[in-house]
Amino acid sequence: MLKNYALLLCVGLACVAAYDEVGSCHSFAGGSVYPAEGPRGDHKLQTTKAVISKQAPAFEGTAVVKGDFVKLSLSQYRGKYLVLLFYPLDFTFVCPTEIIAFSDRIEEFRKINAEVVAVSVDSHFTHLAWINTPRKEGGLGYVKIPLLSDLTHKISRDYGVYLEDLGHTLRGLFIIDHRGILRQITMNDLPVGRSVDETIRLVQAFQYTDTHGEVCPAGWKPGAETIVPDPKEKSKYFEKINKIP
Repeated sequence: MLKNYALLLCVGLACVAAYDEVGSCHSFAGGSVYPAEGPRGDHKLQTTKAVISKQAPAFEGTAVVKGDFVKLSLSQYRGKYLVLLFYPLDFTFVCPTEIIAFSDRIEEFRKINAEVVAVSVDSHFTHLAWINTPRKEGGLGYVKIPLLSDLTHKISRDYGVYLEDLGHTLRGLFIIDHRGILRQITMNDLPVGRSVDETIRLVQAFQYTDTHGEVCPAGWKPGAETIVPDPKEKSKYFEKINKIP
C-alpha cells in the first residue's frame, strides 16, 4: 500500500513539474514580453459583445489622425468595410511592424472601399508621442491610419480582447461590413503579428459574396471560381476543379 502511495506521489510531482515547465515556455525569450505577463491559461478575458453576423459593438473615442486629435466612432464608417485592429501597447515590439504594414498598404484597402483603424489602451497623447518617434528608434513616424485610444478599456472589453490581469489586449482583428455587421474575427496571442495580404483577401471575399450571392472556397482570390450555394448547382464547381488532366 505504501509503495503504491509513493508511486502515485512521484507521478503527481512529475506532472506538476511538467506543467511548470510548459507554463514557463510562455515567457518568451527568457523573460516577459509585456509587463506582468504570465502563462496564457491564467489570463482572464472579458465576455465579448462582438458576435459574427450581428451588429458590431458601437464605439467612439479620440484618435490620432495625421498628427491631430480627432473624435472617431463606428457610425462614421457606415457604407464602408472597416478593419478594426487591436494591438497590445505602444512602444513595444510586434505592434509597430503591424501598424506600419497596414498603413503602408492603406490605399489597397481604400480601392475596395475599406478603411483600417488601429486601437490600443494607450492614451491619445501616448499615440502622438509614438508617431513623433522615428522608426529607427522603435517609433511609428508618419502613419496613414488612425490610432484610436481606448483608455477606459470599454471598446476592448466590448470586443472581447481585453486581458483583465495584464491591462492590455490580445491581437484582435475584426472585419465589419458596410452595414455595421461583424463578418470576421481573428485573435492572435501576443508574440505573432497579422497578415495584411490575408486581411485584404478576406475583405474582398466577403464583398464578393455580398454582391454575387455565391460563396468563396478555401484560399479564394478575386478571379477564382466560386460556388453557387445550391445542392444541384454546386456540382458545377466541384466537377470543374476535379477534372482529370
